[in-house]
Amino acid sequence: MNMLELIDKKKRNNSLTEEEINYMITKYTKDEVPDYQMSSMLMAILINGMDENETAWLTKAMVESGDVIDLSSIEGFKVDKHSTGGIGDKVSLLVAPILASLDIPIAKMSGRGLGITGGTVDKLESIDGFHVELEADEFIKQVNEHKIAIVGQSGNLTPADKKLYALRDVTGTVDSIPLIASSIMSKKIASGADGIVLDVKCGKGAFMKDLEHASELAKTMIQIGESLGRKVAVVITDMNQPLGHNIGNKLEVAEAYDFLSDYKTSEQGLLDVTIAISSKMYQLATDVSDEVAEQKVLETLSKGAALAKLEEFITAQGGDASDVHAKTTKHEIEVKAAKDGYISLIDAELIGKASLLVGAGRLTKADVLDFDAGVKLVALNGQSVKKGDTLAVLYSNKDAVEESVRLIEEAYSISDAQPVKNQSILKIM
Repeated sequence: MNMLELIDKKKRNNSLTEEEINYMITKYTKDEVPDYQMSSMLMAILINGMDENETAWLTKAMVESGDVIDLSSIEGFKVDKHSTGGIGDKVSLLVAPILASLDIPIAKMSGRGLGITGGTVDKLESIDGFHVELEADEFIKQVNEHKIAIVGQSGNLTPADKKLYALRDVTGTVDSIPLIASSIMSKKIASGADGIVLDVKCGKGAFMKDLEHASELAKTMIQIGESLGRKVAVVITDMNQPLGHNIGNKLEVAEAYDFLSDYKTSEQGLLDVTIAISSKMYQLATDVSDEVAEQKVLETLSKGAALAKLEEFITAQGGDASDVHAKTTKHEIEVKAAKDGYISLIDAELIGKASLLVGAGRLTKADVLDFDAGVKLVALNGQSVKKGDTLAVLYSNKDAVEESVRLIEEAYSISDAQPVKNQSILKIM
């Protein structure tokens, strides 16, 4: 067996065997297959796809390329959640304490942001003193004691995926559903969870631009989970517009805190997505009905138990639970409406770019974040505005903000007629 034979086989649209996929991934992880050959294989997969078995075998090979976290010493059914990335997506900061307050253990490994999509680890690190790195025994001890721990991803978790992802990014092979699905699922399975709820974003501010492709990705990840012995559910959510009011690390922590303080006053889209994902996570862990799961989630929010759990969690990982609101930045610039009308669209991608330019996100992994920078959306979709009303506020410690202001102005579409509001939950699978 050699790599050239496997490339030729996939090029001719034939299925690879489990043995061949294991060979390919093992050799590539050990640097015994050069990038140029793996690039050729990735392009063949992009063009010809992979069947259900191939995709499951690829995922399994990537899981086994590095460490697999053993969570068996944590009591109870461990459920994890993953988002494919969106603008203003602070849902992990909400669902984790909600589930933990219901005695469902959350042992979560999260990533950092890159580009316009933020990362949960960056948001938590914006809290003074918060430790995103714990030794394995500390991590397990904290989950057993507090029902919740969130840390950065292990250095040797799915090393094959790290190598493949970097190569896909520079060879035009990112947009392959088998490659996307195996990348996501390998990390989640290696992280040791018993059940996984996936939040697949769909729309202008997401990688999956339409429901058809989002559904195909969801179906593929569910099949991988079934093949590898995990319970998996998918919630497909709208990402044509940002989620909630705040975009930026400390700003999103503040919004999460305020949500758990009084969820009834939160932005409707953020509320809908949080309730749907929390309920599905609880259902996976307990096998109760949809109605009972949602009732439990709303009860723990109403009692303030989820807020108390968030504060307990922050303190347990060395953070200052009182340091949850963004500090004043050098510039706070109000972006005004140019005319009367109704907000018909807030382009998530443009808002993400505006936030990125003031330091809330990274263009490269080496970039240093400004935790307090970002955008607060004052006017939301469907709302009526008058000329001169504040649409959004840009927070920046940089002096050159003209491009960010222009992007925010461009992101807001104002129409004469009141628009039909987008559904936040597009599909549950």
